Amino acid sequence: MDISSTGLRVLRQIAESGSFTAAAARLGYTQSAISRQAAALERSVGTTLFERRPDGVQLTPSGLTLLRHAHTVLASLAAAERELTGTVPQTELVRLGAVLSAGAAILPAALAAVGSQITVTTREGTTPTLIRALRAGSLDLAVLTSRPPHRPFDGDSPRLHVETVADTELVVAVSSTGEFAGRTTVHVDELVDAAWIATPSSSSEALLGVWPGLPGRPRVIHSARDWLTKLHLVAGGFGLTTVPSRLSPVLPPGVSLLHVDGAPPEIRRVLIARLPGHPTPAITAVTRAITSTA
Repeated sequence: MDISSTGLRVLRQIAESGSFTAAAARLGYTQSAISRQAAALERSVGTTLFERRPDGVQLTPSGLTLLRHAHTVLASLAAAERELTGTVPQTELVRLGAVLSAGAAILPAALAAVGSQITVTTREGTTPTLIRALRAGSLDLAVLTSRPPHRPFDGDSPRLHVETVADTELVVAVSSTGEFAGRTTVHVDELVDAAWIATPSSSSEALLGVWPGLPGRPRVIHSARDWLTKLHLVAGGFGLTTVPSRLSPVLPPGVSLLHVDGAPPEIRRVLIARLPGHPTPAITAVTRAITSTA
């Protein structure tokens, strides 16, 4: 097989992005160039690496096999480049991804506990996007969330190594001076006609911010991905949104949290995931910091 490092980088980016178009944007290529690189890679290995689907592109089992080897090859090339240019890092690096709600509730305390001997870089994303980044080798660790019955995140092999960090209850954030002022609970029937502030959904990512199982079509008034934006809109009386109860210490003024009656509790599990195998001491240290401070 004659495989170029460019082909391996394209493979990795398609795996992370989930589409040829997004991979082209990330790498600064045209979509046709990405398609040519993908086709050349498949010709070189003599098998199908990419499964084209209506909701994007996934790697086939052969593609996942090549991706595992691509991790090693590209990491070795990066290490050689650092050594040749004299830019060998003085501290160990851990690339950490986290779901949006973990940024305020988990990361500050965890990063403070890591210490100066480890450099941690962070990026936010949804659980599906962070899983793709883990599989692509762009992240070393990811803080994710799941809901019951807490099935495996994907069907790819090998399975991710996953540890439970904490369980947290989903609650509803309301204005402290609005319709539900002074209350600690709200019945699910009172939420049917509510105005919601939610994160936009896609074919692979669920709508976040609306109470799950709400009868009928929710009335989403404002769409925002940023938690702080959503919560300040709540404080201003512009709608409701759902949040994990663990966010209570970092709520902006004017926001109250209500438990929902008349519906089963919605429990969200916070987990930390990585690729299987023996982790580096730095990855172990960051994992320990997250699990001990969450």
